[in-house]
Amino acid sequence: RSPALLLTHRSRRANGSSCNMKLNIANPATGQQKKLEITDESKLRVFYDKRIAAEIPGEALGDEYKGYIFKVMGGNDKQGFGMKQGVLTAQRVFLLMSPKTQGMRGHGRRKGERRRKAVRGCIISPAITVLNLIIVKQGDAPLPGITDEEKPRMRGPKRASKIRKLFALTKDDDVRKYVNTYRREFESATGKKKSKAPKIQRLITADRLRRKKTEKNEHAAKIAKSKAEAAEYQKLLAHRLKEARERRSESLAKRRASSVAKKEAK
Repeated sequence: RSPALLLTHRSRRANGSSCNMKLNIANPATGQQKKLEITDESKLRVFYDKRIAAEIPGEALGDEYKGYIFKVMGGNDKQGFGMKQGVLTAQRVFLLMSPKTQGMRGHGRRKGERRRKAVRGCIISPAITVLNLIIVKQGDAPLPGITDEEKPRMRGPKRASKIRKLFALTKDDDVRKYVNTYRREFESATGKKKSKAPKIQRLITADRLRRKKTEKNEHAAKIAKSKAEAAEYQKLLAHRLKEARERRSESLAKRRASSVAKKEAK
């Protein structure tokens, strides 16, 4: 066992505090989720020193979880700092983060600005109070609230490629027909019945292709126009330079003739 965990256990025994951890168990197959509160440290020892994405057998939690395999997806400590994948420590560390990364939202930051934020490492320790798990393998006995019934998905995907992946469609199929699967009906504040479906993002339609072709033609026309104007400008510039050279040569010839006439006059 690592020295950090030994110090944590010693501090717990010295303070006389009891171990308490909440487990959020989710089942992607049914869409259900359940929270368990474990106070027995003997059941939690199987989680200690494990990392995020580790698979843990469920027999340690009780006989009703026999045959189940859970996968660790993340967690939080008592102060609410989340675990971050790739930080190989059980302690809380301060990392220099960029906006839109895990542990830093970055709202109102300047472009390229980084801030030092506190995160918890990816190794599970007794300091973790909330642990997020998902079921990757189901056991023989059903679990009430997790595997007993299937909860339908309320909102479906919005991106066109993800809709095709969900319904196993090809590029020739129209994804707009399958969005109605997630159309929900509700009553507005005024009492009218309305329906709403996910708005498809990144949908390639005939209008989109026409607009893209028009933009491409306009861009090509601008490039051709700029090239023609540049060629015309270079032609005009060469003509002006030629005229300037001719005027200069004429002025020099006049100066030479006047100087020669003055010398002959002397």
